[in-house]
Amino acid sequence: MSEGKSTSQKILSGLLLKPLSLVYGAVTSTRNKMFDFGILTQRKFDIPVLVVGNISVGGTGKTPHTEYLIRLLSGRYKVGVLSRGYNRKTSGFILADDKANAATIGDESYQIYRKFGHQGVMVAVCEDRCEGIDHMREIDPTLNLIILDDAFQHRYVKPKVSVVLTEYSRPVYSDSMLPAGRLRENKGALHRADIVVVTKCPSDMKQLEYRLFVKNLRLYPYQKLYFSKYIYEDIHPVFPDFADGFRSISMLDSSDYVIALAGIAHPTEFIKHIKSTGAKVSSMIFADHHNYSRNDMADLVAKIKSSPNPKKTIVITTEKDAMRLKGLSGLPKGLKTRLYYLPITVKLIPNVAESNVGAEDFSETISALIDRDDKE
Repeated sequence: MSEGKSTSQKILSGLLLKPLSLVYGAVTSTRNKMFDFGILTQRKFDIPVLVVGNISVGGTGKTPHTEYLIRLLSGRYKVGVLSRGYNRKTSGFILADDKANAATIGDESYQIYRKFGHQGVMVAVCEDRCEGIDHMREIDPTLNLIILDDAFQHRYVKPKVSVVLTEYSRPVYSDSMLPAGRLRENKGALHRADIVVVTKCPSDMKQLEYRLFVKNLRLYPYQKLYFSKYIYEDIHPVFPDFADGFRSISMLDSSDYVIALAGIAHPTEFIKHIKSTGAKVSSMIFADHHNYSRNDMADLVAKIKSSPNPKKTIVITTEKDAMRLKGLSGLPKGLKTRLYYLPITVKLIPNVAESNVGAEDFSETISALIDRDDKE
């Protein structure tokens, strides 16, 4: 009976949301046509601008792929990274420095700054991307590549290269417009991209799966399609100065108890990876970009104390969550010693549907697109 009720609710919800999705789709389509016809103007910069984004909300892996691009390109270009700084408690243009934290520039920008800021990569946030690029170039005129994180819909900037991500488990061609689905734009917007990356793929993808993406995405000949997966690294202490002897995730076994703490869009794979260690795992899951409070931490401490083996209980969180936890004041020392985060990196996997196209080809393609001569 409850299953039937749930199905009925889903059908009713779909019927109610579909008209709203049609309205939303019409609005976004009209906006895009206004840019296409020059009614709304795009600003073209005299240095390359590379946009990383998607046409769906949340969870496609923009930050790890932005980091992948920084690693790939920072040896050849003087790179600056600009985002809006989602969920920050500030406004306007802010240049990341050693005083920055998740509250001032957002958790994703702070994560990027901590990794690349001291390697000469400029990181900044600004709601107005044109204004942000101007400020960055005034500060460092030697910048010769700007990467815009999550800016595919910010069409006031004319990009030199657009990289769009779609998630393996929920590709754009099987999704619907907001609010019935997760699409920010009509699927046709995908054709503005130069490169499309299917993210979070399993390592054992079958050739048929590759061919289904090739068939259903229906990319134009000028577009390139790639596939990527996540590589989970070893855990690191969130507070190294308080770490009570570093632990490797490979050391965990059935005698250990782990609390998986996450405030991200799709934590399933994160939790699954921790469970693969054999440890006993429970979880505390919050909404994406959740701002942790002292009450949350009190609940976490209580959960540790009530675990089957409190002395052998640790907390593993995501790297993005760790950026927010670092700025939370009043954390007890006993909790800081137990907090670890699990970093992820991106690896491109061969596209067996197109002659094993992979990382080497991606590097050549992205560089050629950045360096191409504009004919406009």
